[in-house]
Amino acid sequence: MKQQSLASQSAFEKYGRKSRRELLLDDMERIVPWSALEALVRPHYAKAGRGRQPVGLSIVLRTYFV
Repeated sequence: MKQQSLASQSAFEKYGRKSRRELLLDDMERIVPWSALEALVRPHYAKAGRGRQPVGLSIVLRTYFV
């Protein structure tokens, strides 16, 4: 059985502090209108076909914004 650290237990989550990365991503999620942007880009985004499958549009948009 794998030993769990104290930090991974849910009882200690309320005492944790959010990192700068988590704060940035939370703000970005709140501010940016993702559904509207996806609707604009979707007609021009790569479609699945032969070859490699395209990465999800929402993932690509969020990556570009970061």
